[in-house]
Amino acid sequence: MAENMLEYKGKPLVRSGNTIYYGSMSDPYVICLNIIDQQEDINDLKISGKIAISLINTDPDVSPKEKIVKKSEKVGLFNALDLGAVWLERALK
Repeated sequence: MAENMLEYKGKPLVRSGNTIYYGSMSDPYVICLNIIDQQEDINDLKISGKIAISLINTDPDVSPKEKIVKKSEKVGLFNALDLGAVWLERALK
């Protein structure tokens, strides 16, 4: 892994726009977090509001319909990432 890559609980976090991927694409599953809405803070910082969480199968032979194993929504990045970490840990066992 790259030295300056962000990690959470030992797994990489990669952001592209409003989508955050948690986990390694070489593993059988990853978590996809889609930021649905954002709120502006007092200091004009954007804070994530509602986030869609998906546990995704990374096998290229799986049909697109079967890629999403679980999905949910949470308010706040920490809540979404915490739930996603539990799902990913259980799926990778």
